Amino acid sequence: MAIDNKIVSKYKSYLLLEKGLSKNSIEAYTNDLAKLLSYLENENLKLQDVKLDHLQQFIAQLYDLGINARSVARILSGIRSFFNYLILDGYIQEDPAELLETPKIGLKLPTVLSLEEIEDIKGCIDLSTKEGHRNRAIIEVLYSCGLRISELINLKFSDMFLNDGFIRVEGKGSKQRLVPISEIAIKEINNYLIDRDHLDIKKGSESTVFLSKRGTPISRIMVFHFIKQYAEQAGIQKNISPHTFRHSFATHLLEGGANIRAIQQMLGHEKITTTEIYTHMDREYLRQEIIEHHPRNINKR
Repeated sequence: MAIDNKIVSKYKSYLLLEKGLSKNSIEAYTNDLAKLLSYLENENLKLQDVKLDHLQQFIAQLYDLGINARSVARILSGIRSFFNYLILDGYIQEDPAELLETPKIGLKLPTVLSLEEIEDIKGCIDLSTKEGHRNRAIIEVLYSCGLRISELINLKFSDMFLNDGFIRVEGKGSKQRLVPISEIAIKEINNYLIDRDHLDIKKGSESTVFLSKRGTPISRIMVFHFIKQYAEQAGIQKNISPHTFRHSFATHLLEGGANIRAIQQMLGHEKITTTEIYTHMDREYLRQEIIEHHPRNINKR
């Protein structure tokens, strides 16, 4: 269900002629509007059918992607302007954006790391230690795949399809999804597996990818600890956690121009019950989004 481009064109004329906005302001409004229209199209919603809860869900997804409050407030301003125009033009009878709450600019949102900060953190890892390659692999998988910490520590060898460039992830509610994995992450995993082969692996832990020095599945507390330790060594003042890499993954993809729907699929925010619903085309589409928009792949081109 495509949104009528004539409506957007008329809205741009309204902003120019009625509101007297500059070319840059109009471009900013329409760029933000494009995010909403993309969401509506993916949800198969017509403009006449949009309700307050649809817009609230859209805003919630922006927060999930790590968009800061100031940017969300700006997008909200554009949304209100657009629906106000639709009311004036008689296209809709009720304004679904009327009761949308503006976020507090001072609202604390998840921390996002720059690519340089991520490299600085990895650079602090001593590869001469037994856990060095493991920790680099963990950080790279968190960032390159956007995993939750629970998804990472439960990752099994049966979930990895490295030759195909994917891993299978079991997220909340036991819902599974396929996530593309970068060549850098694959390399870090392979380096770690050499060290893993020398561990005294405890019975029942053989299938788990990331293990402690004792040969048992690594705990989330251990991952929290070494990430904070490396961040301090790198001189990073931000409050870092494993989830920071997930938000950085989503934010970098969004900033690079990736489709919001594709990012949400990779983060597991959509209702995906089994990996079988992914067709070959779907997998290639997700993979292409990663290749085109994730810094790990952009820097190699």
